[in-house]
Amino acid sequence: MIYVVFLILIVIILIVILSIKIVPQQRVGVVERLGKFNRLLTPGVNILVPFIDNVRVYHDLRIQQANVPPQTVITKDNVQVQIDTIIFYQIVAPDQATYGISDYVYGVRNITTATLRQIIGNMELDETLSGRERISSNIRLALDEATEKWGVRIERVEVLDIKPPTDIQEAMDKQMKAERSKRAVVLEAEAAKQDVILRSEGDKQSKILKAEGEKEARIRQAEGLRQAQELEALGQAKAILAIAEAEKARIELLRSAGLDENVLAYRSFEALSEIAKGPANKVFLPVSVVDTLGSIGAIGEVFKAKKTD
Repeated sequence: MIYVVFLILIVIILIVILSIKIVPQQRVGVVERLGKFNRLLTPGVNILVPFIDNVRVYHDLRIQQANVPPQTVITKDNVQVQIDTIIFYQIVAPDQATYGISDYVYGVRNITTATLRQIIGNMELDETLSGRERISSNIRLALDEATEKWGVRIERVEVLDIKPPTDIQEAMDKQMKAERSKRAVVLEAEAAKQDVILRSEGDKQSKILKAEGEKEARIRQAEGLRQAQELEALGQAKAILAIAEAEKARIELLRSAGLDENVLAYRSFEALSEIAKGPANKVFLPVSVVDTLGSIGAIGEVFKAKKTD
């Protein structure tokens, strides 16, 4: 009896274990009931009917990647290149990913390979080496069209590497080196040209600034000379005016004292007479002074008459 109870407990525990399914986050399970699709198990605790419900497969809903083996394809100009690609995809319909295709990863790789051969066959080598974006876009369009029924969404297609043959790679390396050397020579010549231009421009600006400075200096010098001449002329004019005023004042004083030109001439003649009285003094007068002396004599008489009065 005890063994029967123990066996029943074991069966009950097994049923409970088989009935409860815990699904992690970002994963779903496809449940079949009696071999037919029933429902999806969502993240968390799920209850199944023991021995009737069966979880066929679990799918990861995170974005996944599938590496496509390197493919050797021929370009339009008959050059063999090796291309390495990688596909990023995500399952959006787990039931279709389960029943729509037996192996969606294998199908994605095959479609990528076929599409890659078709695309590269219509492109030349140079276009292939520089057309990674074009290749990736065309592969993604082809995959989107095919995987729509598989419950798979293609997120991104990346061309990792494009390897041309060794001889072509060596020729490309030589061409690249020659192009870089040519570019270096061009840049060096351009730098030398710019240096000459800048130096010429600097000399030009220096000469212009020097000429401007000399011009400004001459202008300032001329301005200073002009001002000095104006001040000197003004000083001379003031000096002449002062002399004229002084002479005018002297003449006015002489006139106010009753001395005119005739009196002054007579006084001068008397002074000469006194000088000539000395035994050792001799006074020489020019002939042209004789008439003047006659006039002075007459003036003297008039002057004496005035004194007598």
